[in-house]
Amino acid sequence: MPDYRRYRIPGGTYFFTVNLLERYPNDLLIRHIDVLRQAVKETRKCWPFYIDSWVVLPDHLHCIWTLPGADDDNSNRWRVIKQTFSKAMPMIERPSVVRVARGERGIWQRRFCEHTIVDDADYAAHVDYCHINPLKHGLVKQVAD
Repeated sequence: MPDYRRYRIPGGTYFFTVNLLERYPNDLLIRHIDVLRQAVKETRKCWPFYIDSWVVLPDHLHCIWTLPGADDDNSNRWRVIKQTFSKAMPMIERPSVVRVARGERGIWQRRFCEHTIVDDADYAAHVDYCHINPLKHGLVKQVAD
């Protein structure tokens, strides 16, 4: 089994990419954007974090968070967000036997991509990535949209 090691910095700033299990064509995130917003809001009550940047596309999202001073646990925050969102969704997917055995819905990919922001230039590049991503995927005609 792979050993996933994450570079954790208490109070750090992180860039994330989180994907739905079934990517294309799937517009679940934008169809249920209010449910996602509520899941994030509820999670932030118990697991606070500052949202620096966030873009939600039909089948994945990118965001930048800054965690509170002594906290480096972004994994539990994502676990709670994914669980809260999934519980609010109607059961329409057909999860695999493995996912059923693990109590998973089959909405989200299990893992997420994470990058620790190291300096101001890195931060600016990842904020720009959030801004340009809808254009990259053909969802808007210009970044300002």
